[in-house]
Amino acid sequence: MTVAILALPRSPGLSEIELSGLACGLDLSGAAWLPDERTLLVADLHFEKGSSFARRGWFLPPYDTRTTMTALAEVIGRLDPCRVIALGDSFHDNDGPSRLGSQERVVLADLRRGRDWIWIAGNHDRALPADDAGEVLDEIRIGDLVLRHDPMPGERSEVAGHLHPAAKVVMRGRGVRCRAFLTDGRRMVMPAFGAYAGGLNACDKAFGPLFPNGFVAHLIGETRLYAIGRHQLCGD
Repeated sequence: MTVAILALPRSPGLSEIELSGLACGLDLSGAAWLPDERTLLVADLHFEKGSSFARRGWFLPPYDTRTTMTALAEVIGRLDPCRVIALGDSFHDNDGPSRLGSQERVVLADLRRGRDWIWIAGNHDRALPADDAGEVLDEIRIGDLVLRHDPMPGERSEVAGHLHPAAKVVMRGRGVRCRAFLTDGRRMVMPAFGAYAGGLNACDKAFGPLFPNGFVAHLIGETRLYAIGRHQLCGD
């Protein structure tokens, strides 16, 4: 299995592939960029996860939403998309939007201004209200690609999130574990963008039905992405 490499307009941190016939850039931030559509894809932002945990007595530093928005603002500022599609679990629960701080509300409004914004419903935020903050959909199609939250094994061409893939390699006796994009050139499962989202090892059996013929993991390093085949990865 091979994944085609394309020559896209250069941007720092972009790794360039072809995905089901579309040019696609994989960004160091964990976002994906469809240049012909001027569309930015992000998955599993999990805004307000910290405050959700705090309501249940598990106290985490309450800066996850701010950190995630800062990273989102950086990639939006760099690529200037006409459209942003958030692939589900944008909020950690259905009440997440009501818990956003005033500063975060201003930042999010600034990010949305002048561009289309689509929230794909996820399992954590299935009941997000549709309002002037953006359109809420279960899925959307771009070319042959279906964009949704939860990947479907029977689907050939899709981009999804939900599983938060991370990949581990061992080199010179040292293990390195990173967030990763997983793709076979037709399907892609995106890494979680949220600061507190965590990751599921790419060797987990959950990925097997999605990639029966294997995949390439694009590991997100500090300064570049590393494309590594499934057989070179190891479990936790």
